[in-house]
Formats: sequence, C-alpha cells, structure tokens
Amino acid sequence: MTRIDFYVLSSDQPREADIFACRLAEKAYRAGLRVLLAVDDRERAEQLDQLLWTFREDSFLPHAPQEAAQGAAVEINCGEEPGPHHGLLINLRSEVPDWFSRFERLAEIVVQRPETLARSRSRFSHFRDRGYPLQSHNIR
Repeated sequence: MTRIDFYVLSSDQPREADIFACRLAEKAYRAGLRVLLAVDDRERAEQLDQLLWTFREDSFLPHAPQEAAQGAAVEINCGEEPGPHHGLLINLRSEVPDWFSRFERLAEIVVQRPETLARSRSRFSHFRDRGYPLQSHNIR
C-alpha cells in the first residue's frame, strides 16, 4: 500500500512548493529511489525542469520530461501514463493522479493558501478513510 506524506510548508508561495519538491527529489534520488514529479501542464513542467538545474549550485539531478526520460532517475510528468515507475511520486498537480497507488510513496506538498489548504484537507481525509498510511510533516 502506498505511503502518503503531506509536507506542510510555512510559506504561501507556490514557488516554494516547487523548490521543496526539488529538494525532496534530490533526497529520494540519493536514497536510490526513482522519482516522478507530476505537474498539470507543459509550462509548469518546463519551469520545474529549469528549477531542477538551478535550485542548488552544487547539485545535479539527472532528470528529463517523461517522454524523453528513458530511465532518468527523476522524471517530470504532465498527465502521461507513468509506465513502470514504482518509487516516489511527488504530486504538484491540482488533482491526485488516478495511478498514484502504483507508487511506494506519494508526497503531497502544501502551501499556506486557502485553496491549497482546503484541497489538502480533503485529500488527507480521502486517504485516511481508505486506510492509507499517512504522515504529516511541518516544514519551517
């Protein structure tokens, strides 16, 4: 069963969620997990692609958009079928992908915006009611 982690940031800025997603992807990659970053559209995928190159000066994460990934450790997905991916799904989409349960872990990143908080509370309840193992982490 998929383990689900909610990372609750103190910031209200969506860009902070993307930066945290990069940090989380790096940590997972260093732990040997394959990572899929799910976003809503190509524009956000391109922004995240650029951020993965620049979020830390001394960091390199082998990554690619999913259609060009061919086994990259970190893939960026904007709606495609995830293929045989079974590591960590970092969900930056407005909805949870239907195929999330194929992954060992799902990370939801929460910023302090009313619409994001409401959506996250609803997701937390949904997952809890279905018996998924949940963890919540307050990130300062």
